[in-house]
Amino acid sequence: MPNLQPYANPMYFVIIVVLLLPLMIALARGTRLKIYETIVSAVFIFLMFTGAKWHEGVALIVYCIWQVALVLLYQRERHGKNRTGVFYTFVILAILPLAIVKLTPVFDPVPSLLGFLGISYLTFKSVQVIMELRDGTIKEISAWPFLRFLLFMPTISSGPIDRYRRFTKDYDKAPEHDDYMDMVATGIHYMFLGFLYKFILGYLFGSIMLPQVGAAAMAARGASGGLGLSWALVGYMYVYSMYLFFDFAGYSLFAVSISYLMGIRTPMNFNKPFIAGNIKDFWNRWHMSLSFWFRDFVFMRVTFYIMKHRLIKKRVHVSQVAYLINFLIMGFWHGVTWYYIVYGLFHAGAIIINDIWLRKKKKSNLPSNQWTKALAIFITFNVVCFSFLIFSGFLDTLWFH
Repeated sequence: MPNLQPYANPMYFVIIVVLLLPLMIALARGTRLKIYETIVSAVFIFLMFTGAKWHEGVALIVYCIWQVALVLLYQRERHGKNRTGVFYTFVILAILPLAIVKLTPVFDPVPSLLGFLGISYLTFKSVQVIMELRDGTIKEISAWPFLRFLLFMPTISSGPIDRYRRFTKDYDKAPEHDDYMDMVATGIHYMFLGFLYKFILGYLFGSIMLPQVGAAAMAARGASGGLGLSWALVGYMYVYSMYLFFDFAGYSLFAVSISYLMGIRTPMNFNKPFIAGNIKDFWNRWHMSLSFWFRDFVFMRVTFYIMKHRLIKKRVHVSQVAYLINFLIMGFWHGVTWYYIVYGLFHAGAIIINDIWLRKKKKSNLPSNQWTKALAIFITFNVVCFSFLIFSGFLDTLWFH
């Protein structure tokens, strides 16, 4: 049986659009064919895990049973005593499969049997639901709506990360005819923009230019006393940054596009990140669903915990510690390697420095005009590109292999 990876080639879009046509016709008439949508989604998810990936499909089934059980058990607890220790235990148990998958390469070169495509994004959704049950923002949840949210087909592999209440609101009520026609037009626009990003620009930067500048940088690895600092390395930094953006932004556009065709307004992941005026603005534009998830479920909760227990007196230091923890966790989430961890610490340091600068700027009479804004964008762009060089792992290859 053929293995069908999400958004891997143009034929994938032909197949999915043809199969979604009955659903789209019904949505245009104000009706959602929930059973048909479930069948089509199940077929595509099944085809993601056929052939050599069959073991990932088994892992996905076991994972879903685990997460559904945790959510339903915690809901029962939440309706009872709502104990803090139990809440933390359930959050840890929800994260446990992902933690095992991420830590396994540290001890064993063979990947964990628990791993499958999309485990990170499903874990974010599960943890989010448990935390919102704790907060009371989700009052009631049952197995099928949670599973439907967890396994929403367009976003299962790499996001964007939606919110349960927003997703359910869209799913439970079909859009009005005119609204859905606008969604279809927007979805088609995003699809073709995704083709430009991923299959043209992403290919240009990733498959054509990146190997060339990478080879040139490796050829100059003896420069600067063995540090390999060269113009070719600078070129690699910029080319990789462009490749990373266009490849991932294109993939995210595809997910949003198919979501819109299915009548679900999945949030966007990117908003012109390279015109950000500072590093905090960058994180409000880059991989936004992930950034906002970490803001709401890590940064804000760490901040609240520190302030509630009065662990740190000065509020400015509270936010600095919260940033450090937030981005350190983000670094570890990408992988337990030095360059991912340094990447996280680098961004934590950049945001802390940015906050210090903004506070001093308010007290000064420094000019603010188009030239200073352009300078801010230029500096931010280069800081971000340098962080992507760290993230790429190329320095690990250049220096240690």
